[in-house]
Amino acid sequence: MPHLTVHALESDLGGREAELIAGLTDAVVAVYGEWVRESVEVLLVGVPAGRWGIGGRVAEAPAPQVTFGIRATVLDRPDATDVLGRLTAAIADAVAGVVGEQVRAATVVQFVGESDGRTYSIAG
Repeated sequence: MPHLTVHALESDLGGREAELIAGLTDAVVAVYGEWVRESVEVLLVGVPAGRWGIGGRVAEAPAPQVTFGIRATVLDRPDATDVLGRLTAAIADAVAGVVGEQVRAATVVQFVGESDGRTYSIAG
């Protein structure tokens, strides 16, 4: 199940959360296919102005950062570079489409490989 955690300035998210969640889900579906839609999880973390630092100073307008939890087996596929490139481009498109084109080039997408049997959920 793909997990996306997005850290962005609270002001960049304000009132656009549903649009960003839908856009990021659509980005993953565009690469993997419709079958994955219901399992995509998006967590938006709004950071108040003044609480994001780069280089030892408060960042004025940092671009969003996306951590994408992905099955580690994807990283070992022969087409991994292509898949990760397409995911990165689709995610950057989704973020820029909601937050603004000015963040596209600086948006960070980090892929974290999760081994099978290392992520668990307790269903109630």
